[in-house]
Amino acid sequence: MLPQHADVVVVGGGSSGSVVAARLSDDPGRSVLLLEAGQGYEPGPTLPSELRDAALIPVGPGSEWTAAYSAHLTEGRDATVVRGRGLGGSGAVNGAYFIRARPGDFEQWPRSWSYNEVLPYFRAIETDADFIGGIHGSDGLIPVMRTPPHRLHPVSAAFHSAALASGHHPVDDLNAPGPVGVGRVPMNVRDGARHGPGLAYLMPVMGRPNLSVQTGTKVVRIVLSKRRATGVEVADGASVRRIEAGRVVVCAGAVCSPQLLMLSGIGPSSHLRSLGIDVVHPLAGVGDGFSDHPEIAVPYRYRDVVPTPAPLLETVLHTDALEFRAYTVPFGTAIPGSGVVDPVLGVVLTRPRSRGSVILNPQDPSMPPVLDYRYLAHPDDRAAVRGGVRTAADLLSGMTEVVAPGSVAVESGRGEPSDAWLVSHLGTSLHLSGTCRMGDDEHSVVDERCRVHGIEGLSVVDTSVFPEVPSRGPHATAVMLAHRIAVESS
Repeated sequence: MLPQHADVVVVGGGSSGSVVAARLSDDPGRSVLLLEAGQGYEPGPTLPSELRDAALIPVGPGSEWTAAYSAHLTEGRDATVVRGRGLGGSGAVNGAYFIRARPGDFEQWPRSWSYNEVLPYFRAIETDADFIGGIHGSDGLIPVMRTPPHRLHPVSAAFHSAALASGHHPVDDLNAPGPVGVGRVPMNVRDGARHGPGLAYLMPVMGRPNLSVQTGTKVVRIVLSKRRATGVEVADGASVRRIEAGRVVVCAGAVCSPQLLMLSGIGPSSHLRSLGIDVVHPLAGVGDGFSDHPEIAVPYRYRDVVPTPAPLLETVLHTDALEFRAYTVPFGTAIPGSGVVDPVLGVVLTRPRSRGSVILNPQDPSMPPVLDYRYLAHPDDRAAVRGGVRTAADLLSGMTEVVAPGSVAVESGRGEPSDAWLVSHLGTSLHLSGTCRMGDDEHSVVDERCRVHGIEGLSVVDTSVFPEVPSRGPHATAVMLAHRIAVESS
């Protein structure tokens, strides 16, 4: 049963919300209410197998653990993108890639978020099974491991060898600052099971008397009074119910966090007025200027049958602006229902210049918002991925143990991949960041403590506050951010 009041209401029980709710409830004198629109689960033997198996990514069509959004990736390329929905969020259903942002990524953040400032919190969240001491943690809640070299999937082993043969630097620890190169992926996996923030942080404290977790509960609006958040409204069947709060922390993700702010009257004035939403507090940056990693899938065929299952991504190659992903199996194998039968080598642009926007659905603002990525709009982005595809083809040509001869077909224009080929093979890494970005300029939404500018008692804590998408996947950085904000708020 929903309480009528809580000291803190946390909206969204995903990767960040799980951490925030758990850590804030460490204080027995503070009541915490976590509201999650998706469904929950119990740890242990009853945990659904699709959430437990790190080799399975249950985000395909019809998944009960995701929400789907229509997206315009670039001119001539639309797609449906999915985000985790349920306790643990995307961290409960992703590929368990747990690589930290690099020191240079934090140069765009406020000074208090420099690499040296955040390193203690990266250590605090993890227990690294492969590296002890130094920059790594040994008593954090997230287990981190890498597939041992002798157990690498044949695709992973062949890719690693091909990258070394091409002159790329071997990197033992991709979570360490230093030279870029090829190495094994740090994964939040224990005994073959995905172990995200929902399981690691939230489940062990679910029995606390001061923590209430309500799933299947959709927050429709933040209640504001005189520029202060005083509670939330939740959909309760045919009616709307109000819950009072001393503080509201929005952790609904980079899509739904800006949507909720805008539905509450916080956002770009012209956009809200055009939809008949009263402007309570104008903030031009809500939903605008996000970044994400575009990904080109370079298909090929196996030489022979390769063994499965395995984690989808065991090895990656990093260059200054690109990440090459040697997926172990076709997406159709790892993501049931996706229908992708050919294996691919992913080419990811890690430092994109193009920026996108999240806007409310003009037909019904309460429905899933509209995502406009504007991928490859910047000419430098297009040039970078075009060069990356050429590099990918060269790497695949060196993976003779697993790649069938002549199976790498890249349609070319003037000796390089054509624009049409790039667009037809374009996807997204689902690393959307920066829809409520942190900073102190006129387009920022939150300050360096994740407090919404101009509104007391309201914070946003998830990847939406990143100034820009990190040059690595954002999951480890999101957990670090949530842990730090919660601990320093106690």
